[in-house]
Amino acid sequence: MHDAAGFSAAAGSGPELLDPALARVVRETGASVGSVYLLSPPGEQLLRLAVLSGVPPRFATPWARVSLGDPIPVAEAVRERRLVWIGSHAQLARGYPRAALVLPHHLALAAAPVTTGATAWGALVLLWPGVRPQQLSAHERDAISAACEHMGVHLQRAADNGSPILPGREPHASVTPSAPTAEPVEVPAAVRFVDRLPEGCCALDLEGRITFLSAAAADLVGCSGPDLIGALLWEALPWLDEPVFEDRYRAAVISREPTSFIALRPPDRRLDFRLYPDASGISVRITTTDDLTRAEGPGHSGSNAMARGAGSLYDLMHLAATLTEAVSVRDVVELAADQIMPAFDAQGFVVSVAEGGRLRIVGSRGYRSEVLSRLDLPPFRDAAAPTVRALTTGVPLFFASPPEMARLNPEIPRLTRRAAWAFLPLIVSGRPVGCCVVSFDRPRPFAPDERAVLTSLAGLIAQALDRARLYDAKHQLAHGLQTALLPAELPAVPGLEVAARYLPAARDIDIGGDFYDLIRLDDTTVAAAIGDVQGHNVNAAALMGQVRTAVHATAGAPPGEVLARTNRLLTDVETGLFTSCLYAHLDLARHRVQLGTAGHPPPLLRHPDGHTEVLRIQPGLLLGIDPAAEYPATEMPLPPGSVLVLYTDGLVEAPGVDLDEATADLADLLARAPNETMDTLADTLVRHDLHTDARRDDIALLLLRPQPVGG
Repeated sequence: MHDAAGFSAAAGSGPELLDPALARVVRETGASVGSVYLLSPPGEQLLRLAVLSGVPPRFATPWARVSLGDPIPVAEAVRERRLVWIGSHAQLARGYPRAALVLPHHLALAAAPVTTGATAWGALVLLWPGVRPQQLSAHERDAISAACEHMGVHLQRAADNGSPILPGREPHASVTPSAPTAEPVEVPAAVRFVDRLPEGCCALDLEGRITFLSAAAADLVGCSGPDLIGALLWEALPWLDEPVFEDRYRAAVISREPTSFIALRPPDRRLDFRLYPDASGISVRITTTDDLTRAEGPGHSGSNAMARGAGSLYDLMHLAATLTEAVSVRDVVELAADQIMPAFDAQGFVVSVAEGGRLRIVGSRGYRSEVLSRLDLPPFRDAAAPTVRALTTGVPLFFASPPEMARLNPEIPRLTRRAAWAFLPLIVSGRPVGCCVVSFDRPRPFAPDERAVLTSLAGLIAQALDRARLYDAKHQLAHGLQTALLPAELPAVPGLEVAARYLPAARDIDIGGDFYDLIRLDDTTVAAAIGDVQGHNVNAAALMGQVRTAVHATAGAPPGEVLARTNRLLTDVETGLFTSCLYAHLDLARHRVQLGTAGHPPPLLRHPDGHTEVLRIQPGLLLGIDPAAEYPATEMPLPPGSVLVLYTDGLVEAPGVDLDEATADLADLLARAPNETMDTLADTLVRHDLHTDARRDDIALLLLRPQPVGG
């Protein structure tokens, strides 16, 4: 009995209950692979492969778990509640490079959400061989829509009945073919014909089980024919259980195109496997071979290229993760070159970005500077520049030999001394970003799989490069604004030698709140201030500007009064941010200094004899907490030749380091440093090795050394 939604009322509550709808839509649309993803559990952010038809579940491992936020078609279909149609692998590579790396086959793809009302349950995904119309027909769209509707109704009913359908630990293999049999073939003449052939013949179903094996094939693989019937090929022949075979078998099932590979049967026999697929299974022709370099005819890819292509694919699967660590444009170029050039045995690598109607080279490997200067900055109107043509058309260009390249631009082979080139447009959401060029010293045919991987790779680089350019722009803007908020130069004060340093945090592109200042009051007195506003953002920078303004406005008053007035200003504006600050009033005629601090790290004082101490002056509250806070001042000698060091906590703080010990270590370094110029001493202090990783905080440093009379 069948319900209105077209589902069998058979007992059960697992993903297998979705079999009928999946089988029907696969049959009606002619898809080679069908699958159903379910949110696990419903409403969560993870899609898990629940039902699979047309390919063994083990071959679906790379796409068995998908985050709902991933930039791939199945996730986008659920997120946006719409049908996602990909008509070719090139379109997949341009729009979804991560998915294209996992599926580097000649294919078309549809992903449609399975929903009921406001509830999203998952998605239906169908794959077709690439040799099909570029658009879905109305019949195919109707079949997909009906299947999604039926599945949604069934999932809703199961949930309402308290038995929700959830994906299992492994995807359910849908529409399992009938069990293979070892019965003799009904046409003996056909069997005798096959047995007379010198090569071996083997038939596999879509699950990879052996349904027929000729005597010659059994002899070639070294097993008894009857023992292999019904067995999975890679289990019956463990030496075939490797990525190259898996990649070729998956390509044959999905793309329905002939393919081949060479495998080593232990100990030393090399066998050539040719796979010929259709909708019912795969026919395999097996022969011996000693020639690993022969070129394949049409419809085949060279075995060496296959091994290299599969290896490249699995190597490049790490590239997506690697590029997530790239921050700047330079990072993207270096990381991509590190991964791509060894994987493809490439000798040249260039990345250009689109700027002002031209392509500007931002990084390269394997080229001399004079060559790059000749290739740099071609305008978009230059039709002879392959980088421009690739970017403006959005289509990758592959030149297998110098004569091919010479037909477009004869100067490039002579200039670069390369023999093959791949020009890969870098495009993000239809927007041109740049072009990546991979070049080789020898001619290269660029097999279809290799082109697919390189095209997918370009999509990954484009996304990473786009993020990196945004980072670089923000970083330059932040650095420029930070620099503008700090003193352009320190005033020259007779009788005082000064030096200052500012180092932004290495892990943050936002604007920091560290500041320093030196204010000349008259011929013999000067004020110095250093501080650190909480946070790394525009608000912190704005508050830092206000603190500097307040200190300037009250400079010359006693330190306690300067800090108290600044504190009242900050509490009035109620920013919610707190600021540490240290203010010093230097009397160069009397060789004295008055110090006041609002929760700031203690200054260091190196005496003329080299003895150095940490000045533990009585602190007041951080600025911006209590408007009535008071700030005591401490006065002490500041003899000529001594060095007063003011700094922010970024110079002494590091994960796992005791702050008092770090401050003592800095004082010891100051004591041991040669009595050279203030600039040399400042460089010594900021280079001391406290940080085992990138700086997490800004560093500001201000050094003051009164000169001896007549110095």
